Amino acid sequence: MEAYFDNSATTRCSQGAKDVMVRALVEDYGNPSSLHVKGMEGENYIRDAKAKISKTLKAKPTELVFTSGGTESNNLAILGAAMANKRSGRHLVTTVIEHPAVSAPMKFLEEQGFSVTYLNVDKDGLISLEDLERAVTDETILVSVMYVNNEIGAAEPIAEAAQAIKKKNPGTLFHVDAIQAYGKYIIHPGKMGIDMMSVSGHKIHGPKGSGFLYVKEKTKVKPVIYGGGQQKNLRSGTENVPGIAGLGQAAQEAYEEFAQKQAHLYQLKEAFIGGLDGEKWAHFNGRTGRDSAPHIVSLSVDGVRSEVLLHALEDRHIYVSAGSACASNKPARSATLTAIGIRQDYLDSTVRVSFSTQNTLEEVEYCIANLKELVPMLGKYTRH
Repeated sequence: MEAYFDNSATTRCSQGAKDVMVRALVEDYGNPSSLHVKGMEGENYIRDAKAKISKTLKAKPTELVFTSGGTESNNLAILGAAMANKRSGRHLVTTVIEHPAVSAPMKFLEEQGFSVTYLNVDKDGLISLEDLERAVTDETILVSVMYVNNEIGAAEPIAEAAQAIKKKNPGTLFHVDAIQAYGKYIIHPGKMGIDMMSVSGHKIHGPKGSGFLYVKEKTKVKPVIYGGGQQKNLRSGTENVPGIAGLGQAAQEAYEEFAQKQAHLYQLKEAFIGGLDGEKWAHFNGRTGRDSAPHIVSLSVDGVRSEVLLHALEDRHIYVSAGSACASNKPARSATLTAIGIRQDYLDSTVRVSFSTQNTLEEVEYCIANLKELVPMLGKYTRH
C-alpha cells in the first residue's frame, strides 16, 4: 500500500484538470493575445477559468489576476500594494509565522525603508485581535495574515481581523495568504473584508506553476512584472493557458460537494489523532479539533529525529514531511514551531501529516500501524 500524506506540499493533479490542460496544450494552443480564431480559443479558456473561480469566491471575474503560483501572488500583493500606496504611509503588519513567500518580501521592503510590525502568536499559532488592532496606525498601508498555517494548521480569525483593521484605519489594505485554506474553507473575500488573496493551483489538485491573486475592485496595486501589458497591465507575459485552464477546473472540483469533502478530511484527521491517542511518544502541536484546518496535523515524536522518521516511513511507502516543504531541505529551525513555544528537542522531531480528499481511512490506519511499530524501534537507536 502507498499512503501519500504530504498534500500541503503538493497534490496529485485531478483527471479533470489534466484533461483540460492536454486539450489546451495540443489542440487549442493559440496565444490568447492573437486576434485570430486560435487566439480566441486560448482566450476562452481564460474566461472560462475566471468564471469558475469567481463563482467559488462570489467575486467578479475582473478581480482575478493569474500568476505562476502562490509565491508570485504573495509578492504581487505585498510589493505591488506597498509601491502603489507608499505615499499614504510606509508601515506594514504581518505575523511571525508567515510562509517565506510573505516574510521574504516583507524583509525586502524593510531594506527599502518601510517598517514592519511582526505579530506574535499564542501556543496554538493564533494571533491576538487586540495586538493586531494596536499595531495598525494611520501610517499602516497593508496587513498580511495567512488564513491557515502551512505547518500546524492553525486557522486565523480572518473576518474578525478584517474588522479590527478597518475599524482602526479604513484605508489599510488586508492581504490574506489563503494557499492552504482555499478549497478547504468557503471563502468569500468581499463579504469577509479581504482586499487581496493569494491561491496556488497545485495545492488543490491543479497544476504546478498556476495560481491567482484576488484583487478587490479599485485596490491600488503596481505590477512587479513588466512587459506586454497582459491582464490589465497587472501581470505581463503570455498567459499560461493550460495552467490557467487546469486551475479553473481544479477550483470548480474543489467546491463540488464541498461539505462532504471537508467532513471527509476532518474524519481522516480525527482518525489519525485518535489512533495515536495514549501513545506516550506522540505529541500534537496546535489545535486538533474542528477549530483547526481539516487537513494538517503537526506531530512531534519523542526521541526520534524528523528526518529519520520520514525516511523510515518512506521505506514503507508512507510520505510525510519534516515541516513545510519549502523548509524541509534546509537546516533552519521552523519559525512557526519556535513561535508557538514547543519544547526545544521537538524542533528537530516534528513531522507534518497532510491529507487530501483522495486519501482513505485504510491509508490512515496503515500509517498509524507503522508509526506504532517504527517509533519504539527507532527510539532505541537514538543517542541522547
